[in-house]
Amino acid sequence: MTETRTAFRTCPLCEAGCGLEISVEIAKKGDRTEERVTRIRGDMNDVFSHGYICPKGSTLKQLHDDPDRLRRPLVKRNGVHVEVSWPEAWDEVAGRLGEIIERHGRESVAAYLGNPGAHNVGALLYNRTFLQGLGSRRRFSASTVDQMPKQVACGYVFGSGATIPVPDLDHTDYLLMLGANPYASNGSLCTAPDFPGRLEAIRARGGRVVVVDPRRSRTAEEADLWVPIRPGADAYFLMSIVQVLFAETLVRLPEHIADLVNGVDDVREAASAFAPEVTSAVTGLEPDLVRRVARELAAAPSAAVYGRIGTTTTEFGTTTSWLVEVVNALTGNLDRRGGAMFTTPAVGSPSTRGKPGVGAGFRIGRGGGKTVVRGYPEVMGEYPVAALAEEITEAGDERIRALVTVAGNPVLSTPHSQQLDAALDALDFMVSVDIYLNETTRHADVILPPPSQLQREHYDVALLSFAVRNVANYSDAVLALDDDQPDEWEILCKLALIAQGLGPDADPSLADEAQIDALVRSAIADPTSPIHGRDADEIRAQLDRHRGPTRQLDFMLQTGPYGAAFGANPNGASIDHLRANPHGVDYGPLQTRLPDALRTKSGRVELAPAELLADVARMHAHLDEFTRRDLVLVGRRHLRSNNSWMHNIDVLVKGKPRCTLHVHPDDAARLGVREGSVARITSRVGSVDAVVEITDGIRPGVVSLPHGWGHGQPGTRLRVAAERAGVNSNVLTDHQAIDPLSGTSVLNGIPVTVVPV
Repeated sequence: MTETRTAFRTCPLCEAGCGLEISVEIAKKGDRTEERVTRIRGDMNDVFSHGYICPKGSTLKQLHDDPDRLRRPLVKRNGVHVEVSWPEAWDEVAGRLGEIIERHGRESVAAYLGNPGAHNVGALLYNRTFLQGLGSRRRFSASTVDQMPKQVACGYVFGSGATIPVPDLDHTDYLLMLGANPYASNGSLCTAPDFPGRLEAIRARGGRVVVVDPRRSRTAEEADLWVPIRPGADAYFLMSIVQVLFAETLVRLPEHIADLVNGVDDVREAASAFAPEVTSAVTGLEPDLVRRVARELAAAPSAAVYGRIGTTTTEFGTTTSWLVEVVNALTGNLDRRGGAMFTTPAVGSPSTRGKPGVGAGFRIGRGGGKTVVRGYPEVMGEYPVAALAEEITEAGDERIRALVTVAGNPVLSTPHSQQLDAALDALDFMVSVDIYLNETTRHADVILPPPSQLQREHYDVALLSFAVRNVANYSDAVLALDDDQPDEWEILCKLALIAQGLGPDADPSLADEAQIDALVRSAIADPTSPIHGRDADEIRAQLDRHRGPTRQLDFMLQTGPYGAAFGANPNGASIDHLRANPHGVDYGPLQTRLPDALRTKSGRVELAPAELLADVARMHAHLDEFTRRDLVLVGRRHLRSNNSWMHNIDVLVKGKPRCTLHVHPDDAARLGVREGSVARITSRVGSVDAVVEITDGIRPGVVSLPHGWGHGQPGTRLRVAAERAGVNSNVLTDHQAIDPLSGTSVLNGIPVTVVPV
């Protein structure tokens, strides 16, 4: 006997947040009921995505059914991973992790949090629980090979690293994009289902789209203008834009914040030495082109500047991110319709909580924490991942002896990969929370697999904070957990309790109860909270119908900007309200939010933070060094690829090999490489061999390899990925090349040589 039901959920595979309509077949076999997904397509009624779906979204079924996906814990015995029961796995973790903490202290243990956690409500809400239980400051994540410069820059300017403006795509007349390829990535730090369609709509209503990128990406091909900049030179390009705006009297601050902006004269002075003629040798751009873009930005009825990973993973990633906001402000487009605006997320954010318009401000190096070997300071609670390997192997008695990774593959995704690969072998103990036995988790002594994406509830806690429209969409799990399978939040809570010495039988609900209790009591005591002064037992009585992430989400929604406030606003946001609206709830377009969204100490927009102005001297010092570079490497992205962990899905990786070295025809002739031949790419720290693909879609002097490949290492279980292994571009990235303001690695603009093999 079979029947079919339909489930609606948000896709968790990238930042676009598209709605999915999932058909589930229910088969009754005696006393058992089995469910399987039969079809996934776009949800035509989703309030945000309106039916749009990319090739990745339809593969959640294949990901769930992947025979290589781990269903049971693995423990390494005699060098081989073997499947064990959950109690056996927890015994192993408690015994060995507890011994290391007891003998060497908590700072001998480190944690690494991977990119998939940003798309997973369990990890987003309970990684903090795990980290607090671990009690170590040695925390690393994918943020320092991704978006950290943007958070640092916005932290200094607006007061919080989570207060990041996004381009108002649906209303802008002019969009300038740097280092972004949303036709492949669907956008990042800018949640916008069907980002390509929104770009096409800008042009359809008479607007313009300009793309600044060393590659003529698919996005650049569809733009009105491609600006083929030299890699890593975005800060110089933007500083020249600023210089032109001042020199030609084109500066016009938004009227409603003109009296709220500090540092305009300091910015003018900093930019004065960066006229387009001065920076042309660095950017590779004609001065007239730079002046044209500056004038168009200033003349457009509305405009927005948007920079992403191609700008953040450079030597001047934080300075570039700062200058994006400087240009938005100086052209009159900060916090106004069609410009760069702030989201009002339904679950709240640092810019919606506390006293409006003022806060503690932003700083790095809190508590004096630094890495042992090179002394890198703390940034937003973590250290640069480029320093992880040396903290394991070179820190002497203070070295990292145990490591816990959560949903990451840093052996493929972080700098000088061979160095980190070797360092992981030097650990005394390693635990990984992951669905795969991959290039990183093969080093783990214990692997604890969470459920598949279809077996978890979902809410984009982080990503909807950067959405181009104020929306909310909650999804219950589509499929039930397997027998004896703990949810991801339970795994993280149990790790926290074990690290606290409560042993392998500790009940994860203890940590969950402590966390929700702390949230409720903090909100009741906060005069700015909508439940200030309420009875804690009354609030808990309403919350305790749920547990885990659902309970926390209910609390966040009810106390958020549109919240039900536990009865005070009966039609407001809550889990029940979102469940009653499975296609999502639309709270409308972005609204003007300054000055209330500010959390700076001054209560003003700090357009010229001292930390950023100081970095201008470094820009001056690098002018000549940039011009001496002969050949540099950049990365690239493909629509069917999501970092490294989607490469085991055949439907996404089949077809023409994509892990090739893009070379301009002029460079190919100069270097002696031919189409389809193999070339050796060498940097300061390593070499890889890759098949050459000659294309005029990249500027001369630049070559490109995609990120996230290099599969097939011994001890992994990724059959499909191993068949299309590719090469690991991060063998070439230099662990010593770091943006000093954010600790972020330089992954673009790496000096290399290329020779035929």
